[in-house]
Amino acid sequence: MEQFEKLGLSKEVLYVLKEAGFQAPSEIQEKTIPLALAGKDIIGGSATGSGKTLAFASAIIENLVPNQNIQALILTPTRELADQVASSIKYFSKNKRLNVLAVYGGVNIGPQIRQLGRADVVIGTPGRILDHINRRTMNLTNVKILVLDEVDRMFDMGFSRDVENILHYCPKERQTMMFSATISADIDYLAKKHTINAVQVSAESQVDPKKLKQVYYDVPAERKFSLFVHLLKKTPGMAMVFCNTRRNVDFVYKNLNRMGINAIAIHGGLTQNNRTRILGDFQRQNAKVLVCTDVAGRGLDIKGVTYVYNYNMPKLSNDYVHRIGRTARAGNEGKVINILSSEDYPLFRKIMEDDSFEIEEEKLPEFEYVIIKPEFRKSNRGGDFGRREFSDRGNFGRRDSPRRDFQPRRDSGRRNFSPRGNRNYSHGRR
Repeated sequence: MEQFEKLGLSKEVLYVLKEAGFQAPSEIQEKTIPLALAGKDIIGGSATGSGKTLAFASAIIENLVPNQNIQALILTPTRELADQVASSIKYFSKNKRLNVLAVYGGVNIGPQIRQLGRADVVIGTPGRILDHINRRTMNLTNVKILVLDEVDRMFDMGFSRDVENILHYCPKERQTMMFSATISADIDYLAKKHTINAVQVSAESQVDPKKLKQVYYDVPAERKFSLFVHLLKKTPGMAMVFCNTRRNVDFVYKNLNRMGINAIAIHGGLTQNNRTRILGDFQRQNAKVLVCTDVAGRGLDIKGVTYVYNYNMPKLSNDYVHRIGRTARAGNEGKVINILSSEDYPLFRKIMEDDSFEIEEEKLPEFEYVIIKPEFRKSNRGGDFGRREFSDRGNFGRRDSPRRDFQPRRDSGRRNFSPRGNRNYSHGRR
């Protein structure tokens, strides 16, 4: 705890950190906490799993005194992240008696309105925060500390205008901290407009690249789910499975359970109470497979994930970074498995253009073809399953698709991607 003490944290906070098992600060904590305590504006480049919540919470816990006015506002892109940040700050500040409230949509607004009158710290999503502002149930004139967490994700989700609107309701004289995995031109513009002499800090994720293996399988569309079931049964441990749409999530998890695999699902179409319950079940390992959209890929502290499956490739490279950041954390080994059929090639090409990813092809194993239950069946336009929903008479694992346009080839120089003909995927950096 000596290293935390040197950062300027009080005995009350140090006691909580010791109780929670913290031993040494992460890189982002070491760089940010002294600046935050000094009241500096901060632009933090920090990926999921880097420990940034404690980094910005330190200023809130140490510098605010409970007075039943909203003195700190933290904006997050998702309800789950808002809940997680609120829980962390409540725990870290339990010796300071700050009143911490999470505010987001999908739940009854009445209890939030009643509790806002006593809140010192509010963590919320932009839409619900604006709702309260418009209802005049939230007063931000006393805000001393403003935090924008996962700014890039908020912008990806279309919240940039909402964020700007909320900032206009906050006092100009305040401490502002922004955290983002990537600093885009839009985020740079926002920072220059709404911060004063901000200090920029950056830190790597806690993901250990030496313990993270990334592979891909190239499989005909009609056998994609069959291969997926085979791999899940061969890979014990907690797994997160990413799909691009709610419909795909529901389709995959229902069929997994039909195959005897205990899976649960989470996406934005569920009520908040259900989403909270499902995440709790997964964290308690009541189910070993969580099928999800990218709502679960950013910011959430889900420990013990050994495998990340990309059943659908993400549309943005940043989302790929955050998906794979769910495993190989805190010194543990992890594996990312990308399952590709023809619909995935364009998105996968974009990811492979990034030389920082070392993704190797795995040879298709022999696997049993499984029949998809008709009421779950979809067309192959969404990239889930092909039209041939029937047994292929024992040719399990053979590449007998008429498609011949995705053959890996080792060439010298940089990866070469052509929209037609061969897609030449190399196997990592040379």
